[in-house]
Amino acid sequence: MRQIKLILEKIIRNTFIFLFGMFWSCETSIQYPETKKITHSDFYHGIEVSDPYRWLEDDMSNETGEWVKSQNKVTSKFLGKIGFRKKLERRIKKLNDYEKIGAPFKEGDYEYFYKNSGLQNHSVVYRTRIGADENPEVFIDPNTFSKDGTVALRGLSFTKDGSLLAYMITEGGSDWRKIIVMNTKTKEIIGDTLKDVKFSGLSWKNNDGFFYSSYDNPSEENKSELSAKTQYHKLYFHRLNTPQAQDKLVYGGKKQPNRYVSGSVTEDQRYLAIYAGQNTSGSQLYIKDLALSDSKPIKIQGDYFARASVITNKKKTFYLYTNIEAPNGRIVSVDLSRPNAWKDVVPETENVMYPSSGGGNLFVRYLVDAKSQIMQYDLNGKIIREIELPAIGSAYGFSAKEDEYDLYYSFSSYTYPSTIFNYNIESGESSLYRQPEIDFEPSDYITEQVFYKSKDQTTVPMFITYKKGVDRNSANPTILYGYGGFNISQTPGFSATNIAWLENGGVYAVANIRGGGEYGKKWHKAGTQMNKQNVFDDFIAAAEYLISENYTSSEYLAIRGGSNGGLLVAAVMIQRPELFKVVIPAVGVLDMLRYHQFTAGAGWSDDYGTADDSKEMFKYLLKYSPVHALKPDTNYPATLVTTADHDDRVVPAHSFKFAARLQEFHVGESPVLIRIQTRGGHGSVSMDQRMELYADVFSFIWYNMGSRPKI
Repeated sequence: MRQIKLILEKIIRNTFIFLFGMFWSCETSIQYPETKKITHSDFYHGIEVSDPYRWLEDDMSNETGEWVKSQNKVTSKFLGKIGFRKKLERRIKKLNDYEKIGAPFKEGDYEYFYKNSGLQNHSVVYRTRIGADENPEVFIDPNTFSKDGTVALRGLSFTKDGSLLAYMITEGGSDWRKIIVMNTKTKEIIGDTLKDVKFSGLSWKNNDGFFYSSYDNPSEENKSELSAKTQYHKLYFHRLNTPQAQDKLVYGGKKQPNRYVSGSVTEDQRYLAIYAGQNTSGSQLYIKDLALSDSKPIKIQGDYFARASVITNKKKTFYLYTNIEAPNGRIVSVDLSRPNAWKDVVPETENVMYPSSGGGNLFVRYLVDAKSQIMQYDLNGKIIREIELPAIGSAYGFSAKEDEYDLYYSFSSYTYPSTIFNYNIESGESSLYRQPEIDFEPSDYITEQVFYKSKDQTTVPMFITYKKGVDRNSANPTILYGYGGFNISQTPGFSATNIAWLENGGVYAVANIRGGGEYGKKWHKAGTQMNKQNVFDDFIAAAEYLISENYTSSEYLAIRGGSNGGLLVAAVMIQRPELFKVVIPAVGVLDMLRYHQFTAGAGWSDDYGTADDSKEMFKYLLKYSPVHALKPDTNYPATLVTTADHDDRVVPAHSFKFAARLQEFHVGESPVLIRIQTRGGHGSVSMDQRMELYADVFSFIWYNMGSRPKI
């Protein structure tokens, strides 16, 4: 009887979808903007490749600007016709309208913390005097930086005594930063604002000045600062109250050519750790003695494809995290007088590690099937205890200064809002510090972890979250999310916005596919370069699992991913267009033949390879490159490409060219649109931008499934 009932339900559902589709196609036929084609070809290893939309790479041209306006006009008109969109946006705002407080941290005489009252575009930095019974005062309010919320705070660095602060701001979402210095007692701005800073940390040397990193700004050569290639990273020292033009080059530039260079001063203010990399997979490590003005950096490790980073130090003894001879990571100690003599402190295990330090102890966050396990060690590597977590999920923090007795950490999961705990380092006791109050009931939802087989029979984990009572009837609107690259792990985390999807019967799934870091270096490498197809196969297998287990069907399945994840969903859409109903590629790397010609894209070559490497590599990239792999006269799923005009990490030209070709080749009634955020970057700059984006994305998904939220 149950089988007959399911068959009847499917017949009724398919009839409704057909009728809805007929009505929809009549009411919402789209006239796409005409995108001109200009004959242009490149030759790779003697093979000609046409690139008729090359002109869209010029972000400084009026023609590109007009194309952006015309595409946004069409997309805005389409989204504006979705009747429930405004109600959905209001619900998303209500879900996000709760007080968000970050973990406090001590600097000098004050304890600082971030707080957002609810729907502020940016969290405000507050402080209280340590030991004083007083109300917190506003220290920095980024909401005052600009009227539209597109200027944001991006990083703080205090001197050891807490008397001075250097902080960075971003404008319009760009990765280019400005640095401002403040006297923390008076809140007075000191000296000039530093400009043209990019991919930088901030690290003080006593109260004299600080180290930061940047490239030469391409605009100085009349090139676009948002898309031109940046090649030689430089580490500078800025002495307080001196002009930026006098800043001292410490490392990098053309004499020491590296794409990524950074510097970090040890807590004792004695040493500078210098990291120099050519790619995102690793970096060289040098240690410079700051007490000796003419000291030369000591090489600790020189392999660009390996990782070794400083956790802490006790005088000349350094404790390092490394994946050398340990794909899952280990902690070693090294004496600067014998930099090649490494000693194991915490050996490698079967689980990937992420270490930190505080109060004279080592803390290690292990990933166990993409879930957190926290262990505390002394500096000799002796286990002190496992730290009990409140549930299955993700824990972060576990760092403090060496003389502190307690620390704070955060914990979250898909249905567990980010909660702050205080942890006593000596006793091991955790106590609740801050728990948000949100308009939803966590016990109404379920998160389960499943394991499925990919095409080559590799076992892949996946988290699936849904509301209790949701039946496996193949008709549940479902979003499958993935990333699959750059050793980045997808671990459980809370999003109030996603609750709007879940509370309306939606299923949300996250696949921990190869290319990520969930199972260490081997898992990462299994999804890079000539193994990249494994990533796509893993994701396709995740979709097939959701369908075979009746969570959903192709008619109700959307896929979404950003950046490298944008590449993922665009590539699998092309390979299996019939498998998905809706596709959302966000800020994607979509032109695999030219990605390394823009900004810092050349640093991604260890994950992707380049068309210049070899004929074999070129052909491999060409086969899956979304801009090139699209096929004429093909019925593709409903697609909403999203990008931003100030994205100078994955430049919007990727999305422009992909959208233009998709609109050219697509046949069928499903809309294929592009949404281009103005004054936005690789991620939304303000709370308003984020909520508007999600309202558009969720509305687009539901609408094209012939469904709607119950709001």
